[in-house]
Formats: sequence, structure tokens, C-alpha cells
Amino acid sequence: MFFQTVGAIHNVETIAAGAGIREIGRLRRKHGDGRWRKLKGIALVRLEDGSLHKAEIHWYEAHGIGRREFKIKRFLDEER
Repeated sequence: MFFQTVGAIHNVETIAAGAGIREIGRLRRKHGDGRWRKLKGIALVRLEDGSLHKAEIHWYEAHGIGRREFKIKRFLDEER
């Protein structure tokens, strides 16, 4: 599902880091070596159809590489 975050991501928490990430090998092969962390947060997202929703999103992040592979885990409210 294609989406864009609108504004800042709030309530950011680290879910896993380093060897605690199940997909660490794939991340390093695809994006490069780094101190990888899996994070989650709350953001307003715009879907392909233009609708806005508040959602919990997860992503991977490494210093010097940036944020990669965002995904929506669940929607938190009704359409805006």
C-alpha cells in the first residue's frame, strides 16, 4: 500500500536493535551496514485515494543511511 506521512511522527519507540531484528541480514545486504533499529510511531498518513488517517507505522532506521521500509501496522481512527 502506497502512503505518505503528513507532518511529524509522534510517540516514537524502538522495538528492536542490532541482532534483535529478524531481518538484519536482508537490511544489510539491501541498504548497507549500519546500526539498524526497528521503530514504531504514530503519524497522519495520506493514502493513494487521498484520504487522511491516523496510523501506527513501523520502519527501519540506521545512522548515515536513514529511514527505510515504512509500513502501516494499524489505523487508529476514522477517515478525516
